[in-house]
Amino acid sequence: MNTFNLRQQTGFYSGKVRDVYSIADKYLVMVASNRISAFDVILPRPIPYKGQVLNQIASYMLNATKDICTNWLISVPAPNVSIGYKCEPFKIEMVVRGNLTGHAWRTYSSGKRILCGVHMPDGMKENDFFPSPIITPSTKAAQGHDEDISAAEIIKNKLATAEEWETLSSYALQLFERGKSIAAKQGLILVDTKYEFGKLDGKIVLMDEIHTPDSSRYFYADGFEERQANALRQKQLSKEFVREWLIENNFMGKEGQVVPAMSDEWVETISKRYIELYEKVIGQQFVPSDESYEATEKKLDEALEKLLMAKT
Repeated sequence: MNTFNLRQQTGFYSGKVRDVYSIADKYLVMVASNRISAFDVILPRPIPYKGQVLNQIASYMLNATKDICTNWLISVPAPNVSIGYKCEPFKIEMVVRGNLTGHAWRTYSSGKRILCGVHMPDGMKENDFFPSPIITPSTKAAQGHDEDISAAEIIKNKLATAEEWETLSSYALQLFERGKSIAAKQGLILVDTKYEFGKLDGKIVLMDEIHTPDSSRYFYADGFEERQANALRQKQLSKEFVREWLIENNFMGKEGQVVPAMSDEWVETISKRYIELYEKVIGQQFVPSDESYEATEKKLDEALEKLLMAKT
């Protein structure tokens, strides 16, 4: 893994997908790698262009939603790199669900009707729309699995005040509606997603990425109702197909399980699916970048120099 040595660097963290650099304790440089994770495990092979796809979708969506909520992003100096403000994060993820899918469906099909303190109506089928989108938050775990948590528990455990929770909830639902609107124009349904927030100078701001295939699930709108009526699988664009492949190969991140081998063909398939989602969501042709490490480092250094000089 190539890492950068950046001017006024005060910290470094390598996550499941992103490498994050602290600059002057005021800014973050976020490098979206080609690593891919599922069930909180980094899979053994990188996916070509995945980092570029994630970074460029995220920057597009952050710019398309900044009228709803201030966000952390300052600039995108390279295809897979973003620079933004360093915030004090809330240790929760705001998961918004428009449809009964994934973890919510697994909970529902087990007979439970309460998820994260939220009631789910009886009589629903997998992938049905909820009467209105629901928020099912989770804890933001530094290591291991994120855990479901209710709004009441969040407030009780002082992960957010009641007032902050109201603001976080309002922002999350507004962002989800905007994401649904953007997706609908492209013939997609934004099914579920997650948002991360932090505080900057006492104000709540949106952090990280939004509406990418790593944080969101999309269905194709065309034929959705027909597939529901006939109990057919929905055609989707998300990382869920990777999770499904792992489950089929007896891996769910549990102790003793081994990650299955990834063939060249499978790696290429995943890459193409990510590019397909980029083109569907953004509505533009994806232009792959094979920019060298040295070229990215040069662009990054120039952007940081400009930023740091402007703030002195």
